[in-house]
Amino acid sequence: MLSYILKRIFSLLPTLFIVSIVVFLVVYMIPGGPATAILGMEATAEELAALNAELGFDRPFLVQYADWFGGVFQGDWGQSYFLDMSVLDAIGEYFWPTFSLAIYAELISLLLSVPLGILAAYKRGTLVDTATVSVSLLGIALPGFLLSMFLMLFFGVTLKWLPVAGYVELSKGFFEHVRYLTLPALSLGLVQAAYITRMTRSSMLDVLYMNYIRTARAKGLKEAAVVFVYGLKNAAPTVLTVIGQSFGSLVTGTIVTESIFNIPGLGMLTMSAITRRDVFVIQGVVLFVTLIYVLVNLLVDILYGFVDPRIQLGRK
Repeated sequence: MLSYILKRIFSLLPTLFIVSIVVFLVVYMIPGGPATAILGMEATAEELAALNAELGFDRPFLVQYADWFGGVFQGDWGQSYFLDMSVLDAIGEYFWPTFSLAIYAELISLLLSVPLGILAAYKRGTLVDTATVSVSLLGIALPGFLLSMFLMLFFGVTLKWLPVAGYVELSKGFFEHVRYLTLPALSLGLVQAAYITRMTRSSMLDVLYMNYIRTARAKGLKEAAVVFVYGLKNAAPTVLTVIGQSFGSLVTGTIVTESIFNIPGLGMLTMSAITRRDVFVIQGVVLFVTLIYVLVNLLVDILYGFVDPRIQLGRK
């Protein structure tokens, strides 16, 4: 197990290396640069050139990349030109709202999707199955920002149950923290639930008609034990993969939702960095969320061996 984990960790390095090159190249090619954002559009060419030289942006691409990527391995991800803090400090400050939102949204999606997916598979061909599939398709097709607007209008404006925007830190009260995150978590969680429901149903359908399920029923086992112990356990690897992908996408793809609900997370940090051309922050955030995504996939691979002993990690 340990050797497999180490191999997987080392296998992440090429991925991060390729991502770092692509991100650095894209940011490098953006017209303007931080000098324009700092000095303004009225700055002369001489002033821009002088500031670029001072910041080191007049050097060749490979020199700049080697300097930045070398600093990443030493714990120096650069300095934000506008936040007056290091990139790692900025990521640490803005990460926790995103992480709290992702956890909350994932809990909502799991509480809805896994039971509905199991029920739809068990009631295959019935009205319950048809309704579940139809609602899940609608959830997948509905744009997230539009769903956010509907939730804000209904729960925030019409019923006045929940705040429509803002963020309260966990240190200022758990219930207030959850209350302000409920609407954005619902917006994200419902979309994820639609996808997980479909995949759970599909995975359960693959196992509910296998011979060992018929054998379990023939032995006189209770139907709940047949569905959950024999059915869900064997469908778990696929469901676990979908859940891992869902959580990774929640951590890395909340830019629109955070902007709508005014949550100071990584999405808002990324948007402000792009607007200000804060290049080190852009590069650091993209590299960080990529690292989070691949670590989530690594955790899912490790959990395979626990949910299904037939899967032996590290063996071909």
